[in-house]
Amino acid sequence: MNDDLRNLVLGVAAAGISASLGWLARNYLWRRGLRRKQAFFGLPGNSECLLVVNREAGSEGAVHRFDVFALLELSALVKECGAQAQMIQHDVAQQGFGERTEFCVGGPYSNRRMAAHLATLLPGAKINTDVEPGPDRGAFQIGSEHYRLESGTTEYVLLARLTAGEGGRPVFLFCGQRAITNQAATRYLARHHVKLARKHGSNSFVLLLKVVNSQAYGPDVVELVADVTQQARSALPSSETPAAPSARASRGRHSQAAS
Repeated sequence: MNDDLRNLVLGVAAAGISASLGWLARNYLWRRGLRRKQAFFGLPGNSECLLVVNREAGSEGAVHRFDVFALLELSALVKECGAQAQMIQHDVAQQGFGERTEFCVGGPYSNRRMAAHLATLLPGAKINTDVEPGPDRGAFQIGSEHYRLESGTTEYVLLARLTAGEGGRPVFLFCGQRAITNQAATRYLARHHVKLARKHGSNSFVLLLKVVNSQAYGPDVVELVADVTQQARSALPSSETPAAPSARASRGRHSQAAS
């Protein structure tokens, strides 16, 4: 074998080894990312989860189109984890939590299971479910803070990951003042789950998000108002009376969290 042929063979071998090492490295990183995503969502391969859907206000059995879009966002996450989803109506989901991951979409007015989760898991978060028009309709009370709905301009949604105990699968709540805010929360989770997993790990968290000018931007412009985990999980004093709307609710933060 002359020098030219030997150099050619060595070059081909080096290129093959480099390509193999690159593929192995990419495959390792992909698998590690997948394991972390599965752990965060409580969705190991071939597992099952629940998508609990609400109903559109004033209708029987229908689901608002923005909630359908939210379910599509969640279905994509479930598929990426290699899991399977079962969709059930909120009023037939008569089972406990922790055995399977659950994604619960909709406010307590249209979703009985959400109302049960709020009462059991988030006693410090109250939502005004009055059907009569008024300035406090749909308002959030979290601890001593109030957050009023300004339809189309400033709307709020709770995004929560909650666990019932060690080893239990998580429950994800998407509880918004309007259907479009539910979709905004699912999109926020899809975009930021890696950051949320790094920050919170397997711990519970409750985030208050603000959807800005949904009439113009839809569910895309979302700001993180605050981490309200402690306030939402602490029961309100029974003697506490509703306070005036907080200036913090109208200001929010101006750091955009969605891109």
